[in-house]
Amino acid sequence: MKRVKISELKLGEANKLAGFVENIRNKKFMCFIVLRDISGKIQLTIEKEKHPELNEVLDKITVDSVIEATGLVLHSDYVKLNNMEMYPEAIEILSTAAPSPIVAPKGEETNIDLRLDYRWIDLRTDKNTLMFKTQSLFVNKCREFLLERDFIEIHSPKLIGAESESGAGVFKVDYFDRNAYLAQSPQFYKQMAMAAGFERIFESGPVFRAEKFASRKHATEFTGFDLEFSYIDSYEDVMHMEEEMITYALKAVKEKLGDEIKRVFDIDVVVPTLPFPRMDLHDVYKELEARYGYSVPESEKGDLTTEGERMVEKLSKDMFGHEFLFITGYSAECRAFYHMRDENGVPCGYDLIWKGCEITTGAQREHRYEILKKQALEKGLDKDVEFYLDFFKYGCPPHGGFGIGVDRITMILFNEGIKDAMFIFRGPDRLNP
Repeated sequence: MKRVKISELKLGEANKLAGFVENIRNKKFMCFIVLRDISGKIQLTIEKEKHPELNEVLDKITVDSVIEATGLVLHSDYVKLNNMEMYPEAIEILSTAAPSPIVAPKGEETNIDLRLDYRWIDLRTDKNTLMFKTQSLFVNKCREFLLERDFIEIHSPKLIGAESESGAGVFKVDYFDRNAYLAQSPQFYKQMAMAAGFERIFESGPVFRAEKFASRKHATEFTGFDLEFSYIDSYEDVMHMEEEMITYALKAVKEKLGDEIKRVFDIDVVVPTLPFPRMDLHDVYKELEARYGYSVPESEKGDLTTEGERMVEKLSKDMFGHEFLFITGYSAECRAFYHMRDENGVPCGYDLIWKGCEITTGAQREHRYEILKKQALEKGLDKDVEFYLDFFKYGCPPHGGFGIGVDRITMILFNEGIKDAMFIFRGPDRLNP
């Protein structure tokens, strides 16, 4: 008999199931087991007098052991767990589990670092399973949205020969007889694809940042979802593409998993309305001061402060009734050299803030070789970006794009820290498991 998932079992028939033992109550005459697989849970009910041949194996089963069970599955009004139960005729232990090292005393929560030491055990919870089902669905729907609009998926190298962008926060690695670096983003290669005439591309892959942040939203390695497309008129086209893609993906999440997310996390998935509100950074600071008394020195108003970013959640809700806010008008000193600038020298780009956390930096890129070279020199970049500048010597259409942090999306959606929102966290003090 072929194994079926718990969600696919057939009532009134014999089924073969396999999964983790979530709970076991092994009494004198009865044994009750809650079996869990990726699709759900079911109670196994064993009457020991009817099946004395199972007693020996039942005595060996521990919580988190992996077992296989074959038997009749029937509806039951007395079983709260999905109103059904299995009456096993055969049980086989596939793997016996030792006592969990991350079980906390009743009423207490296990330390996050201890849980990360045993992340494969920590991931077995309903919450974690649902989080990563949601993350997978979100990314898949972003990919689906773009493929329907003739985007091409690419996979750019993560080992590069020169320090990218400013050179700050880059991991240096030995590469045979010379140094190499782990890519901070696929930015340069996304733009190379524009110079190659691909017109519309996206990529999902690892991003590396050698920065010693100690916050709930930073990691030294994370997953980015990036895209770039040509023949745009302004960065408004980029914002429009992003707001439509995010709305498309969140709508799919709500339709498929919204009820389960509400039940497990008590969180409502909100599908945003279009268009997302937009504000100039100068106006953001003006409103933060007028409404909430928050002010910063004039010298800091070219960028959004960490506290200002958090307060944008309330600002956007109060002004627009919206969870998202596009902020434009950042100073050239605070933006990358490859951002196009308008006639006043203001970068043609934006940040997207969701619930008080930045999830995206996007922009129209500077595609004109001489201007791009000048802006690179202003940032003190020369030989390090020479290979990148070459992309624009031989013709390149106007283009723009953005990158989303997949882990941050998960973190914000579920109101968790970045360590919980990532499958495996990487930080300054963590390289295992």
